[in-house]
Amino acid sequence: MQLTKFGHACVRIEKDGRRLTVDPGGLTGPEALEGADAVLVTHEHFDHFSEEVLRRAAQDNPALRIWANTAVAERLDGLGGRVTAVGEGAAFTAAGFDVAVLGTWHAVIHPDIPRVGNVGFLIDEALFHPGDALTVPETAVDTLLLPVHGPWSSTGQLIDYVREVGPRQVCAIHDGALNDVGTAMVGGFLGDNGPGLGARYHQLPVGASLTTDPETTG
Repeated sequence: MQLTKFGHACVRIEKDGRRLTVDPGGLTGPEALEGADAVLVTHEHFDHFSEEVLRRAAQDNPALRIWANTAVAERLDGLGGRVTAVGEGAAFTAAGFDVAVLGTWHAVIHPDIPRVGNVGFLIDEALFHPGDALTVPETAVDTLLLPVHGPWSSTGQLIDYVREVGPRQVCAIHDGALNDVGTAMVGGFLGDNGPGLGARYHQLPVGASLTTDPETTG
């Protein structure tokens, strides 16, 4: 698989000409959906989900399919069977990729702030996008997409999370609110100069790609 990083928490996964886009939200440009066969959405927050963008993409591509948690699926009413609501334990095939759904809730920001539903997607039993949660898959993960900056986690929590998941490599996502200084600071703690994740850390610029094939990744 080839992974391409787009704005904030959005990635596109490609294999054999098939394209699957995850979390094209309000901080992501429309190019993330170009040529997409299917879309996955973890939760309803604007930085992960844009109703306007998805409706436009569905209009432009009548074959586009969307899988999302219940709250997102309800907001996409009118698209009929092209939208499927999924929850923890679900398994399906999207654009030829095998997808398993893990997790239920968004991470806690503060006890006084209501939580929203959040699902993570394990793709081809190899790549995991947790959305805004630190869900630990029960199976081994080759590539973990790590939300490196949010109001609900600390760098220390992220280090422990990666160690618990135990992936071969980590790719930073959820970094749209960081300036260059913040990106360098987070990368310093999570990269080679930090206390150690037990996994190789990648901070991809927008539009850059990474192979998830263990035999070809450096």
